[in-house]
Parts: sequence; structure tokens; C-alpha cells
Amino acid sequence: MSLELSDVEVRVLGALVEKEITTPEYYPLSLNALTNACNQKSNRDPLMTLDEDAVRRALRSLTDQYIVRSASADSRVAKFEHRLNEFYNFHRHEIAVLCVLMLRGPQTPGELRTRAERMYEFQDLDAVHAALNLLMRRDPPLVKVLPRQPGTKESRFMHLLSGDKAPASGTEEAPEGAATGVNATSGERIAQLETEVSELRRELETLREQFSSFQKQFQ
Repeated sequence: MSLELSDVEVRVLGALVEKEITTPEYYPLSLNALTNACNQKSNRDPLMTLDEDAVRRALRSLTDQYIVRSASADSRVAKFEHRLNEFYNFHRHEIAVLCVLMLRGPQTPGELRTRAERMYEFQDLDAVHAALNLLMRRDPPLVKVLPRQPGTKESRFMHLLSGDKAPASGTEEAPEGAATGVNATSGERIAQLETEVSELRRELETLREQFSSFQKQFQ
């Protein structure tokens, strides 16, 4: 299932995912509760000031795409829930990572580990990389790695629910004289390959440890 959502649709969807996990007693969400969740001042980047009409339009579009549905059979107030798990059958650590990326934009693995804590407790950065790797390997991919910025140690990752477009933040603009077009695409591909190689090395090391443990049982 290939999606290309608007920024408002991503915010609405991310808010539904977050509230389902963190406050299940208040989920599904009414239009008013969802609008407030979209406009939160914490755990959001960029901050938004959406009115109910904007959220309603996003809900209508998401409903037309079968990503959201009404869930108010037993209530006089219309309430809404997302359907992402019906399409993708996410593991808990995958949807926690994707949710943070939807609500806060591109993130490093370290930032993801900290900011996803209320939704899923990652034991270490390797666990975050494992979740990112699963999301990148989906067909079509739901996450990609961005080229590492000068002076930084960690690459950042972005979701692809809005298509493979550069983030809107001004920090993502290429500096004067920087490579663009094909060269920039090559840089992204190299960065992604580096991440995949790193993941394979981690998996190999885990297999080695498991095999060593298995051998000891027969010594």
C-alpha cells in the first residue's frame, strides 16, 4: 500500500496512533480531542494550529483512503480510529518508531529511543535500528535514512508516508555549492547502504553469540 499524505493528514494519523497507545481509555478520539492532540505543544515538530475544519478535511481524505474510519456506533459523538495495523500488521516497536517520525519529523536513532519511550521501551540502540530496518525493508519502504549532516555522528531517518520528498524544515536545505540531483540521490543511497550493512553486522554478531551459547550446552 503506497501512500502520499499531506502534512495535516500525517499529523492526524500520527495523533491517532499515539493516543491509541498512550491513552487507550480515551481512544477512539472525538473530533475535538483529535484536534487538541494535533495541536499539542509537546512532542510535536513543527507545532500546528489546526481548526476542526482542517482536521475534518484530513479525516475525510484518510477515510477515503481506508486508513481511518468512524468508530462511534455506541456514542452520539463521532469518534475516529486509524487502520494502519490492518494494512501493515506492525510490530509494537515498528509503529512506535513510525509514530515519532510522523509527529516529530526526521530523528536520529538516539532521539527515537528517548521519544518513543511512552509507546515502547527500547533496550538499546540496536533495538531501534532493528525497528528502522524492518520499516525500510517493507514493500514499499516506509522509512529512509537521510544523508548525514556535517558535524553530526548519527544519521537521521524520515518516514515516507508523504512520499520521498525532502523535509519542509529549513535545516534540510542544501548549503550553497552542495551536491544536488543525482549526486544527492547517490549520497542518500550510500547512507542507506551503510545502515543496512551495519544492521547485517549486528544480526551476524547476534547469531554468533547464539551459536556460541548453543555449543556450550554440549561441552
